[in-house]
Amino acid sequence: MKITVVGGGNIGTQFMVHAASKGHEVTAYTSDPSVFASHLNILDENDNTVLEGDIALATNDPDKAFSDAEFIMITLPSMMMKGIADKIYEYASSSAVIGVVPGNGGSECAFARCIERGNTFFAIERVPAIARLVQKGKTVRSTGYRGELHVASIPAARAQECCDLISGIYDKPCVVIPNYLNLTMTPSNPILHTTRLRTLFKDYKPGVTYESLPLFYEEWSDESSELLLKCDDEVQEICRALPMFHMEFTISLRVHYESPTVEAMTAKISSINAFKGLTTPSVKVDGGLIPDLHSRYFTADFSYGLAIIKQIAVFAGVKTPNIDDVLAWYESLRIERGDFSYSDYGINTREDFEHFYLR
Repeated sequence: MKITVVGGGNIGTQFMVHAASKGHEVTAYTSDPSVFASHLNILDENDNTVLEGDIALATNDPDKAFSDAEFIMITLPSMMMKGIADKIYEYASSSAVIGVVPGNGGSECAFARCIERGNTFFAIERVPAIARLVQKGKTVRSTGYRGELHVASIPAARAQECCDLISGIYDKPCVVIPNYLNLTMTPSNPILHTTRLRTLFKDYKPGVTYESLPLFYEEWSDESSELLLKCDDEVQEICRALPMFHMEFTISLRVHYESPTVEAMTAKISSINAFKGLTTPSVKVDGGLIPDLHSRYFTADFSYGLAIIKQIAVFAGVKTPNIDDVLAWYESLRIERGDFSYSDYGINTREDFEHFYLR
């Protein structure tokens, strides 16, 4: 197939190598094509090359990237989806299959016009593996590959063919999720990152600095686990209020991490090898460190991830005091931001909401 991968970062580069190694004609659509080599490779944790492949083109020209693409895979953060969706709508054909990874963050709404004209839209629930660039445009290290991948699509009837496509690229079994809303509600980064930041920086205000900060995952705390589990419980309550969407595929983090208690969750998260060494998003200023409010942990996971879950809770008629607390704390930081809103896409009532996702 002619595959265009949007985004030349960690996950985008990883996907390019997997697709190219299978013989697909891969184009990288990236803001800086000059840094891309034609030959890309994936390393394991011991710096051994485990996969490699040649891409056909790296470009920042949307016409070259999208006009002939049969499959477009997008690996950008949530707040960039609307801009790229508009370009794809303009340049790509209505027969192109459009995918995103991971599936949370309101991407499905950004691509509403593409869906309406006939494009198949799908997403992979979570990233297939942890990926970290070693050399931009050439090498990425990938660890912790999942045993199976989960895919949902709009319209739902196209999910199996999307699943087959992804399974063939990653050589992993793929499970069809019957309704896309499960991906939107997946309690991954939208509550994992936000609850951790809420507890780490609970006393932060302008002028406050920190001499040092704990590692984000490796030094995870019981306080963070307690808030995480409370928000996870609220996500599950929202799911139970929406039975028509088959929300049993939105798995609780208690189950996902096999950690039903606060102490077990802390032990689990702090011991995951792929997370070791990852720092807390911060900026060095005079006097110490402050939170990096421009990090995707803030700009994507609050304004898109958690804000979307809260709006779905309102449609479902479910109260979420702990999620409300986390969002209120973020609001108190008073940073300039643009939160996702269903109303921007004509979804104002539960009826509108059901019409969008039940197709």
